Amino acid sequence: VQLVESGGGSVQAGGSLRLSCVGSGFTFTQYAVGWFRQVPGKERERISCISSSDGSTSYIDSVKGRFTIARDNAKKTAYLQMNSLRPEDTALYYCAVHPFECYSGTYQHTAADFRAWGPGIQVTVSA
Repeated sequence: VQLVESGGGSVQAGGSLRLSCVGSGFTFTQYAVGWFRQVPGKERERISCISSSDGSTSYIDSVKGRFTIARDNAKKTAYLQMNSLRPEDTALYYCAVHPFECYSGTYQHTAADFRAWGPGIQVTVSA
């Protein structure tokens, strides 16, 4: 199983970036894809997730209305479109996969539940 992120970089506040996550070595259509971010000294935070079954999505409150998650199963790729970026969005961003769903009932799968991870990519937003 391999995941590779791309599309990170440095932007000014208010700018946009689109992250991509390409999967290989597994059946992409059978996995939910989550995007996480982490800053030094803090836990890895799940910011968005898209299921494999119906493409349902979820976001943390701080990115709702600014970030959009999507997937293209034919390309085995998931995306995170990030608009209206803020300095507090600065972090190392990761994609990860979990079998089928982002939730089990009302339980939101956390970083510990996800099965495979990309190496991460830096996003830096300057004021």
